[in-house]
Amino acid sequence: MKLRNYFRSEIDKERYFNDPDYRLKILRMLKRRKQIKNIVIILLAVLLSAYIVYLAVGLPSLQQLENPTPELATKVYSYDGELLGQFYIKQRTYTPIDSIPKNLIKALIATEDRKFYKHWGIDLDRVLKAMVKNILSLRIREGASTITQQLARNLYLSQELSITRKIREAITAVQIERTYTKEEILEMYLNIAYFGMSAYGVESASFVYFGKSPSELTLAECALLVGMLRSPAKYNPFEYPDRAIRIRDVVLKNMLTVGFITEQEYKKAKMEPLNLNRGREYIYSGIAPHFLEYIRWQLQKKAEKYGFNIYRDGLVVYTTLDARMQRHAIRAVKEQLAELQQEFDKSWRWDKNLLKVILDKAIRQDLRYVNADSTEKPKIYAQLLNDNAFVDSVKREATRIQVGFVAIEPQTGYIKAMVGSSNFEVFKYGLNHVTQIKRQPGSAFKPFVYTVAIDNGYSPAYQLLNQPITIIMANGERWTPSNFDGTFGGKVTLREALKMSINVVAVRVLQELAPINQVIDYAHKMGITTDIPPYESIALGTAEVIPLQLTSAYGVFANDGIYVEPVAILRIEDRFGNVIEEAKPEKRVVISPETAYIITDILEDAVNSGTGTRVRQFFHLPCAGKTGTTQEFADAWFIGYTPNLVAGVWLGFDDRRITFGGTFGQGGRAAAPMWGRFMKYVYDDPDINMPILDFEQPPDVVTATVCAESQKLATPYCPQKITDLFIRKYLPTKECDIHTSEQKPRIMF
Repeated sequence: MKLRNYFRSEIDKERYFNDPDYRLKILRMLKRRKQIKNIVIILLAVLLSAYIVYLAVGLPSLQQLENPTPELATKVYSYDGELLGQFYIKQRTYTPIDSIPKNLIKALIATEDRKFYKHWGIDLDRVLKAMVKNILSLRIREGASTITQQLARNLYLSQELSITRKIREAITAVQIERTYTKEEILEMYLNIAYFGMSAYGVESASFVYFGKSPSELTLAECALLVGMLRSPAKYNPFEYPDRAIRIRDVVLKNMLTVGFITEQEYKKAKMEPLNLNRGREYIYSGIAPHFLEYIRWQLQKKAEKYGFNIYRDGLVVYTTLDARMQRHAIRAVKEQLAELQQEFDKSWRWDKNLLKVILDKAIRQDLRYVNADSTEKPKIYAQLLNDNAFVDSVKREATRIQVGFVAIEPQTGYIKAMVGSSNFEVFKYGLNHVTQIKRQPGSAFKPFVYTVAIDNGYSPAYQLLNQPITIIMANGERWTPSNFDGTFGGKVTLREALKMSINVVAVRVLQELAPINQVIDYAHKMGITTDIPPYESIALGTAEVIPLQLTSAYGVFANDGIYVEPVAILRIEDRFGNVIEEAKPEKRVVISPETAYIITDILEDAVNSGTGTRVRQFFHLPCAGKTGTTQEFADAWFIGYTPNLVAGVWLGFDDRRITFGGTFGQGGRAAAPMWGRFMKYVYDDPDINMPILDFEQPPDVVTATVCAESQKLATPYCPQKITDLFIRKYLPTKECDIHTSEQKPRIMF
């Protein structure tokens, strides 16, 4: 038959029967093709067998099916080996099928698997339909996993997206169907499903989102929980209430379509408000609760990539945090805040309109008001407004000074200490003021402006006028910046201007020596990712930054001009000790070592005799740093560094309408002492044994004396000389030609 087919297509039939040589050639060719075909078949069989073995290896055993793997907590360790905390499933209670609301089961089946009671683990119709849709759209748009397949994935398999995992999932689903009843499958599924916010299982989810047991859930609440299963983060009702309501209504519509609820029940449930449990919170205690939450956030981002579950897979996470430095940071924060809060409380006076707005917001978020019927809300509102204890607690919380403190090793990027709020002993569901806020840095941004000027060839000895300047803004308005003390003067050097944080000179530097776009580019290269608008006001720190990024950017000065991305996680291992990921921080050369040293030398002056002198009340070793204060004393900053440690302090309030309002809220008075305390405690600690180093001057940074007027090398006749540091390639080569020996004295009339 094959020969006959071959005759028709390729062989000269007449020649085949009349030419023996031709016939022999054809027969050999057919034999060779048959051999190749057999080899291909054997190879395919071997590959298929190997793949089947590979599939089988990744499948759960019968014992695992009957006894699912126990959940293991993820352990987080400090750099020096101390256990910082664990991530595990909290509030875990196994809820039997009889105690799970029927509406929850119906919502699940109507939305996830309408043929649940008819299939044997796999819904072939859904698989075929999903394949067609995915092929037509040229990408994976729709899955076809049954409830049993989802259970298989959650119990035994990873979350990776691959054909192999899907095949294993299908095989395991069939095995589960053979091992358990449909009711047992539903029971297991609803007890291990992840609903977001660390809530695993319906019992935990019911309390986290609604503050009640599963048996008390309404139809609408059941629908919301089922809708969230598709993407707990996307449909988190606390963060995205509109999305949550939309997905809830989709589930309700599914239930109506299937016939699980009536039209009347559907309409009533759609009208029901979310009624969320607003008292929910993450709580981490220990010495580094905010750092621990930062680690949890980073692990959650990596979970999808590596297919692990941080609450169940028994990971071991080694971090960069030094427990000894962390304790010193807490001590410094505690001591400084105690003094500062007392001073603020004495000076603060409430504006009636502001207090009214803050009280209104607090009342509307209070559980007593939230959970009240619409008819009762006015009564509850009035009661709380006249409750002195409630009002005092709102005032106290609103005027609590907040803090963000972080210390980083500039050569490695390792985060060595982090205090994320004034409540440093526990992290509740709130802000980490190191990583999650954006605030104006004030004068703490000025070093970036001067860095560009130095890199452009200007020396710290270069002079600019300390006189008022008026700038026409893009909208036609006039802006006239002023100095902090309201005074002006003649010419000052760049060194003196940065050391004493003179505002008008910083603006002149931006206009004359350091183009705005270049400053923005440098700031971004040094690690600041927030938007920096191209306005002259950025010289005074009006562009918002994240404290962690600003602190890391100063690390460039301490690290010879090299930026190193901040690192919190050193290594992640699975429960068996296999390395999942190791830290590989991004590094890049941003500025020259010469420029980095000159800026450091100026910022040493700022600490020794400029705006940051209060550091010296506590710390007397070589260091450099810069203060920052924003309008109305809203934010106080100090970012400083030694050769082996950079640390940043931010102080302010969660409500931006509340400010320090007095000079005690200056960066030099409020933030610098906290930095000084921390550094003293670290360098005095014999267990840490921090080496005492000085900043090393690069060989291409030289000292020279120039004429203040000509900026050329000074002669003996120059009336005003300035001795300062220069980058060798920018050092003047000629002597001053204004003041020479031949000149006669000027006669003044």
